[in-house]
Amino acid sequence: MKVNNIKNILLALIPPAIIIIAWFYATNYGNTPSAILPKISSVGKAFVANIQSGQLQDDLKESLGSVIKGYLTATLIGIVVGSLMGMSQTIKTILQPTITCIRSIPMIAWMPMIILWCGIGQISKVMLIVIAATFPILVNTQGGMEGTPDGLVEVAKLYKLNGFEKFVRVYLPHALPQILVGLKLGLSVSWMAVVGAELIASTAGIGYRLSNARSMMQSSVLIVCMIVVGVIGIFMDKILGAVFNALTPWEKANNKH
Repeated sequence: MKVNNIKNILLALIPPAIIIIAWFYATNYGNTPSAILPKISSVGKAFVANIQSGQLQDDLKESLGSVIKGYLTATLIGIVVGSLMGMSQTIKTILQPTITCIRSIPMIAWMPMIILWCGIGQISKVMLIVIAATFPILVNTQGGMEGTPDGLVEVAKLYKLNGFEKFVRVYLPHALPQILVGLKLGLSVSWMAVVGAELIASTAGIGYRLSNARSMMQSSVLIVCMIVVGVIGIFMDKILGAVFNALTPWEKANNKH
């Protein structure tokens, strides 16, 4: 491991260390009620208990399953529609007002309608994820396509490339970095959307466990769920970042310069 990597890891650990120290002091030497903020040892016991019972694994399996289905669907819709809008002014003119209108509706405002359509279950969560994650992917894809130099487009016309060939040979290579940014944002939004959906309307998943812990005044379990949600989010971001670095090595080289 490089010295810079070790340094970055140590720097990144400073805020969590400060939080843990403050937490330990508040719960052991302060007057903080355990119902509001439990001791670190209590949270550790709750984590072990949930792992041993298999409850945490089941919750994560449910939530991640919904994320995968919703994210893949959003990726397909976002890249296809964003590419068409970025490559065709006519299609952009037709779709832009409608998409802007739908984007303006807060994610949480869709929940009552989705529950009416799909009830309480995985389908409703997947639909909310698709609605939430499609737009970051679509907008970044469209922006990347529109940023393709006019000279390259003219060359494609000169060689009489068809629409698909233009997409693969001209637009996609130039737009790929921005598309990947959209995919990264879309995954983050997907994870937040599934937790939010499960908090409101679900009978399983990590968000449901959060809501249930709140109702049962199980503050230790609540904090366990919050920490797990945050850690999973970090892992998603890092894994996707590593994949994107492998797909666009020239971007990494440019950043060094």
